[in-house]
Amino acid sequence: MTDTPEAPKIEFPCADYPIKVVGDNADDFMAFVVQTVKGFDPDLDEQKVSVQDSRNGRFRSVRLMMTATGEDQLKLMFEKLKASGRVHMVL
Repeated sequence: MTDTPEAPKIEFPCADYPIKVVGDNADDFMAFVVQTVKGFDPDLDEQKVSVQDSRNGRFRSVRLMMTATGEDQLKLMFEKLKASGRVHMVL
């Protein structure tokens, strides 16, 4: 039997924690994501936010770096984003 390597542990607080949020392409999608994430990280650096549309333009992804303070914070933020009905995936 082979040993499975453990996933690296994240040490909190973790500055520059990467998040990618994918949803339908809409003009206000980036603003929605930034506003939601700022509820969990008020010091979010908007200079570290980038947006990319899918090849066919149907979806939009927002990438950002936030300060993660713990697993509970991340879980609640992911749940809030998904509950909006605007988000298909949070990575």
